[in-house]
Amino acid sequence: MSRLEMMDFTEFKFLSGLSASPGGSRVVFTVHTMDHENNKYHSNLYLLDSSGTIKQLTDTNEEKSSIWLNESALLFPSSRDKDVKDRKEAKHPLTCFYRLELESMDVSREFEVPLDVSRIEALGDGRYLLLASFDKRMGDTWGITKEELEKKVEDLKEENNYEVLDEIPFWRNGEGFTNKRRTRLFLLDSTRNDITPLTDEFTNVESLQLHPSLGRALLITSSFIDKMSLNNDLHQLDLSTLGLEKISPIEDFLYDFAGYLKDMIVFVGRSKKNYGINENPKIYLTEDEGLSYVKLNDLKHDVYNSVGSDCRYGEGRSFKVDDDYLYFVSTLGHSSNLYRIGLDGILERMTAEEGSVDDFDVKGDSVFIIALRQLKLQELYSVKNRDEDQLTSFNTDSLKDKTLSLPEAMVFHNDDVELTGWVMKPAGFNDEKNYPAILNIHGGPKTVYGTVYFHEMQYWANRGFFVFFMNPRGSDGKGDKFADIRGKYGTIDYDDLMVFTDKVLDSYPNIDRFRVGVTGGSYGGYMTNWIIGHTNRFKAAVSQRSIANWTSFFGTSDIGYYFTEDQNTATPWNNHRKLWEHSPLKYADQVQTPTLFIHSEEDYRCWLVEGIQMYTALKYHGVVSRLVMFKGENHDLSRSGKPKHRVRRLKEITEWFERYLR
Repeated sequence: MSRLEMMDFTEFKFLSGLSASPGGSRVVFTVHTMDHENNKYHSNLYLLDSSGTIKQLTDTNEEKSSIWLNESALLFPSSRDKDVKDRKEAKHPLTCFYRLELESMDVSREFEVPLDVSRIEALGDGRYLLLASFDKRMGDTWGITKEELEKKVEDLKEENNYEVLDEIPFWRNGEGFTNKRRTRLFLLDSTRNDITPLTDEFTNVESLQLHPSLGRALLITSSFIDKMSLNNDLHQLDLSTLGLEKISPIEDFLYDFAGYLKDMIVFVGRSKKNYGINENPKIYLTEDEGLSYVKLNDLKHDVYNSVGSDCRYGEGRSFKVDDDYLYFVSTLGHSSNLYRIGLDGILERMTAEEGSVDDFDVKGDSVFIIALRQLKLQELYSVKNRDEDQLTSFNTDSLKDKTLSLPEAMVFHNDDVELTGWVMKPAGFNDEKNYPAILNIHGGPKTVYGTVYFHEMQYWANRGFFVFFMNPRGSDGKGDKFADIRGKYGTIDYDDLMVFTDKVLDSYPNIDRFRVGVTGGSYGGYMTNWIIGHTNRFKAAVSQRSIANWTSFFGTSDIGYYFTEDQNTATPWNNHRKLWEHSPLKYADQVQTPTLFIHSEEDYRCWLVEGIQMYTALKYHGVVSRLVMFKGENHDLSRSGKPKHRVRRLKEITEWFERYLR
C-alpha cells in the first residue's frame, strides 16, 4: 500500500451528462479529466451499448453534452472546426451542432445558431427548442446579416469597458456580471435557418419540459426589471401555435420542477411561509389549465443531492418524468438516493446504497445512475429492484493500493437532538502515538457530509492528521425543523460543533487536544470566522470563501439581499444590531488563532470583501494571518477550479496546518 498524495486527484475521472437512448438500450455520458500541465479540463462523450461495451465517441476534449435524435444518432454542440473556434474566440455568440452516427461513427456539421445555447430539445422535422443567453446590450443576434452581427460584436467590445448596473442581482457566481442578461427560449427551424424568440428580453427560463405527444411544453420562468423576486411562475407553451400561457397553480411560490405525468401536470415547489427559502418542497398535481391542484406528497426532505464531495465535475439531473412516474434525487440523513412517485402518491426509494447519486436517467425499466459509493470514485451503475450493477471502471486504478481512512460514525445528542459526525484516523494509525487533528465544516448550511470519498480529508489523514466532521443543526437530510437556523447563526450550530469536538477528543485519546485546527468553506468559512472569535481552543484555522459581515454581504453577494434577510430575519435597516451580533467581524478583536484566508477574486457568492475584512481585522489586532486570493476563480474553486489552482489551494491549507499543528 502507498500513501495517498496531493496530486492523485488530478488523475481522477469525473462523470456527468447521463442520457439513455429512446429505447433505453444505450447510454451516453461525459467523462471529464484534468490536464494539469495546461491547467484545464478535457471533456469527451462516451457510450455504453446494450452489450455492456464502453466506447469513446469524441476526442476533441470539449464535448460536454448531447441529445438523442434516434436510437443510433446523437446531436452535440462543439467548436471542433477552426472557423467556429475563431469566431468563439472573437466573442461571437455562436453554437455549432454536430450529428454523430453511432454505427459508422461519422460526424457531420449539422447547423449553427448565432446564440450561446445552454440546452436544445428536438421537436422533429428539423425544429428545435433552444435555451440561450440573451444580452440586451447586444440585442438580437439572429435574423441579421453577417456584417451587422460583426458590428454588434465590435460595439460590445467597447461597451465591455464599462459595467452599467440597474438591477439586482447584477452578477452571479460562475457567470460574472449578468445585468440585463437572461436565458430566453427560442424556436429554431434548421431547415430554413429561422429563429423565433418565444420569451421576452426580461424573462429567465429556469426549466423546460416537453410533452411532444400532447404538443405542449412547460416552462418555469422568472421575469424582472429592477429586483429579482424569490418567486417564479409556471407557463405552458402550445407547440403548434407557439402561444405561451401563464398557468401558475399557486401564486407567491417557488417552483423547483414541473412536468407532464400522463395528462396531468406534476410540479414540485415551496411556499417559503413556514421555513423560508430553505423550506423543503411538496409535490402537487394539477390539470394542464393549472386552475386547481392537489398535494400528491408531503415530502419531509429536500429534492436535491446535497452530499458534499470534492470529486465531481459537470452537472447532474435532479428530476425526470418517465411513463407513470416522477423520478427525483433526494437527500435523507447523510445520503442522497433516487426516488419515484406515481399518481397514487406513493413514494418509492429506487436505490438503497449509502452514498451519493450524482446523476441519473430512466427509460422504462432501464434505470442508470452515476454515483459515489463507499470510498470509491464516480462510476456508472444500472439499478433494478434496488440492486446496483457497476457498469464502468474508470476510476478502479485511481485509488488502488492507496491507504484510505474509513470514516467512523459517531452518533450523539445535544439539546435532545440526535446528531451524526465522523472521525477519520490517520493512515497507518499507531495506538502508541499522538496526532494533530482537523475539524472540517461543510458549506450551505443546508448540505450534508456523508461517508463518500473526499480527497482533501483523505489526503490530510495520509499526512498524519485525525480528521473529524459532522452535520450540525442547519444541515440537510433531517427535515425542516432541523435545517431551520434562521436568526440563530453562530448559536446552536456553534454549540453542536463544540460539543462534537469535545466528544471526539474524549473518544479518541490519541488526538493531541493542544494541536487541533479548524477549517471550512462558505457557511463553513463563516463558522470558522465565528469560532476563532469565540474560542481559542483551536491552534490554527483556515477560513475559505467565507462571510464576515452580514451587512456588507447583503449589498455585495449575488444572493445577499434575500439570503441575509431570510436567514437572519433582519435587514441593515430594520435590525442592524442583529446582523452585527451574528457577524464574525464583530468578534475579530478577540481572535488569537493563526488564520489563513482562502478567497477567489470572482467569488460573487461570498465576495472577496468578506475575506479581506476579516483578514484586515486580524492583522490590525496583531494576529498571525495570511490571505491567498485566486485570480479567475469563483465560489467553486475547491470543486471545479482550474487544476493548478485546486492543487495550490490544498497545498496552502495543508502547509498552514503542518506549520501550526506539528
